[in-house]
Amino acid sequence: MSAAFILAMDTFGPITDNAAGVVTMARASEEVRRRMDRLDAAGNTTKALTKGYAVASAALAAFLLFSAYLDRVQELTKQPFHTVNLASVNVFIGGLLGAMLVYLFSALAIRAVGRAGSAIIEEVRRQFREHPGIMRGTEEPDYARVVDITTASALRNMIPPGVLAVGAPILVGVLLRAEAEAAMLMVGTMAGVILATVLNNGGGAWDNAKKYIESGLFKVDGQVVGKRSEPHKAAVVGDTVGDPFKDTAGPSLHVLVKLLSTITLVLAPLFV
Repeated sequence: MSAAFILAMDTFGPITDNAAGVVTMARASEEVRRRMDRLDAAGNTTKALTKGYAVASAALAAFLLFSAYLDRVQELTKQPFHTVNLASVNVFIGGLLGAMLVYLFSALAIRAVGRAGSAIIEEVRRQFREHPGIMRGTEEPDYARVVDITTASALRNMIPPGVLAVGAPILVGVLLRAEAEAAMLMVGTMAGVILATVLNNGGGAWDNAKKYIESGLFKVDGQVVGKRSEPHKAAVVGDTVGDPFKDTAGPSLHVLVKLLSTITLVLAPLFV
C-alpha cells in the first residue's frame, strides 16, 4: 500500500506538469490554464514529499552498506574495525572530502542544466531569426534539432559529475586508506541526505512561488501583483534556479549516496 501511494504521488507531479504544457500549446482559455497551474502547484508539492521517501531509502541503503564495509575491512585485516576516529588527520580529510564531494557534484549537475538551457535558447533564437514564418504559423520549427541539442548536451555535461562520483572514493581509498574512506562515506552520506532534502523542497518552493504570483493571490499594500511585475520577474529567476534543484541535483544525490557506498564496499580490498 505504501509503495503504491508513493508511486501515485510521485507520478502526479509530472503528469500535471505535462498537462499544463499541453494546455498552453493548445492555446486553451485563461481559466483552463489557471486550473492546470493549480494542479501543477499541487504536483510540485507531491513530488517534493515523495522525494523525501527516496532520500530516506538512499540513507538506509547507505547505512547498511557502510556497516557491511566495516565488516569487510575487519575481515580483510583481521583487526577490529567498529569505529572511525575523526581525530586522525587522514580520517578528517576523508570526511571533509566526502562533504565537499556532495556540493561539487551538485554544482556540476546544476551547471550542466544551465549550459543545456543556454544552448537551446540560442537555437530557438536562431530559428526565429532565420525563419520568421514560425511566429506567423506558416513554418514548422525544427523540433529535431532542439531535441538533438538537449540529448547531446545532457550526455556531454554529465561526464564530469559521473567521473567525479566514481573516481573520488577510489582516490581517497587508495591514497588515504580504509578508515579515511569510511569517513568519506559516512560524512558524504549525511551531507548528501541533508542537501538533497534542501534542494528537493527548495526547488518546489521556488516553482510554487512563481505560480502563487501568477494566480493573482500575491498582494502588496492591498494591490494584486501579477505577471510582468518586479516580484514576478524575481520569482521567474528563482524558478530557473529551482528547476535544476528539484529535478536534477536533488534526485541525483540519491544516486550519488548509493554509488559511494557501493563502490566503497566492492573495492574494499584495495583500501586496506
